[in-house]
Amino acid sequence: MYNIAILASGSGSNAENIIRYFQSHTDIRVLEVLSNKSDAYVLERSSKLNVPVRVFNKEEFHSPEFSNRLLKEGITHVVLAGFLWLVPQHLIAAFPNRIVNIHPALLPKYGGKGMYGAKVHESVVAAGEKETGITIHLVNEEYDKGLPLLQATCGLEPGDTADSVAAKVHELEYQHFPRTIENWIIKNQS
Repeated sequence: MYNIAILASGSGSNAENIIRYFQSHTDIRVLEVLSNKSDAYVLERSSKLNVPVRVFNKEEFHSPEFSNRLLKEGITHVVLAGFLWLVPQHLIAAFPNRIVNIHPALLPKYGGKGMYGAKVHESVVAAGEKETGITIHLVNEEYDKGLPLLQATCGLEPGDTADSVAAKVHELEYQHFPRTIENWIIKNQS
């Protein structure tokens, strides 16, 4: 059995989608959801789906004990779903090529520190892009620089706003993120 820990900071719609996708999976399950924000709605969403939740702070996150605890709990893969902190080296070392993230743009465009959520969509609109999308990628020591696993695109129309772009991007996230996680885990059974 492969056990996922989801790290999230916000409302948790992607986390909920992932939890639901794997609820009856024979080989993969979401074992827990962790957040750096005690008031993040992801905690409520996850609890309603009977997935244990835990809140942590920056000091805990940067301690190697964080990785050790995940390993002791049987976590095999880590999924970032709206989690904004840079992942520390001890976590990358504990889960080599087993941490995945989703970014709401076609990397390398509109990526890096500070580029998340509405900021990305506002930048895409301001640049007059004809398309945008998502990038699902492995996590390394730099923001949004890990190996891409999948990119999916959506067209943009004149008059699209940051909110309408966000809606299109969310649809891509819901459609592709769980299946890409599944394919990535099954393909890399090591």
